[in-house]
Amino acid sequence: MAIKSIQHNQHTFDISYEIVNPNATVDLIILHGWGSNKNLMKQTFSPYMDAFRHIYIDLPGFGNSTCSGALNTADVARIVELLMIHINASKDIILGHSFGGKVALLLDPKVLVLVASAGIYTPKSFKVQAKIAIFKIFKIFGFSKLRSLFVADDAKQLSEHMYQTFKNVVNEDFADEFAKYTGKALLCWGDKDTATPLSSGEMIDSLIGDSSLEVYDGDHYFFMKNAEDVSKKIEATFLKTLEH
Repeated sequence: MAIKSIQHNQHTFDISYEIVNPNATVDLIILHGWGSNKNLMKQTFSPYMDAFRHIYIDLPGFGNSTCSGALNTADVARIVELLMIHINASKDIILGHSFGGKVALLLDPKVLVLVASAGIYTPKSFKVQAKIAIFKIFKIFGFSKLRSLFVADDAKQLSEHMYQTFKNVVNEDFADEFAKYTGKALLCWGDKDTATPLSSGEMIDSLIGDSSLEVYDGDHYFFMKNAEDVSKKIEATFLKTLEH
């Protein structure tokens, strides 16, 4: 594991990363989802794809990386890009799970691998809208310390910087960004995913010009049990880029 200090918007972010197969010539950047870390992704994918140099990154505020200010997804992507410049990493293949999928998209790699990616906005249920409205009323009367009763499970126990970041990124609609992507994309989804439903994957597949959608039996973390097959499909997708 290594840590590199990255300067962005007058803040310093200490970003933790780990490289597997350091002598390989094709770079595979792997980005985790919200609330996760690089170790989960490393445990899942490091046994496979040994022709690639794997670079596992803790996104700001997760794992061993720090977050010194509120961010949006574009900020996170820029911080990752600056790290890649520092370690001389190329945008050959970038894999992103969930929130990491949006970051991967903005990095504009040659091959984009979206694993149950976030980025398609789904309207909040009436229950969630009601909780937000009640919390705003409580906040007016000085009861903001009751935040934990109202925020989403993903946002509980977060620092103020990370809570603000969560609010910034959770409702982003990346439909236009998916439509602008011109590289080759591999989409992998679990058919029982409730966090980023299969319908989101189907929508992204329709928006990206050169994409394929692979559906697996499983939930938001289906890839952990299907890493070998996902890895083979990543290798096959990359090989297709070499044919042109």
